[in-house]
Amino acid sequence: MVVLDTPDPRGLAAFYAELLGWRLDPDDTSDDWVTVRGDGGTALGFQRAEELPRPTWPAGGVHQQLHLDLDVDDYAEPEARALALGATVLDAGRDHLGFRVYADPSGHPFCLCRQVPREDGTG
Repeated sequence: MVVLDTPDPRGLAAFYAELLGWRLDPDDTSDDWVTVRGDGGTALGFQRAEELPRPTWPAGGVHQQLHLDLDVDDYAEPEARALALGATVLDAGRDHLGFRVYADPSGHPFCLCRQVPREDGTG
């Protein structure tokens, strides 16, 4: 399981549950730890960290400790959903590389990734 530190475990868990179409684990009743689960047992955990500084990527200063790459068929719907849920755009100018970079409500970078056809027509 990947665990993200955040000052707001419930809020960030709700963001990712809605973004990914996953569900909150009903057994997590603490405000300090929340898990969201997808089909097949895939899970993300969210742990309270009150004084967590927001990453400042790409500017430097406070480095990202991890980021999530989320595969999508098209950017339009997932991007609109992410922004409506409180994400912010960090770098949308990498379409030619197959990804766009966002920050979740706690500041963790994540990417929406699309397969870009290679010059030989594959991929």
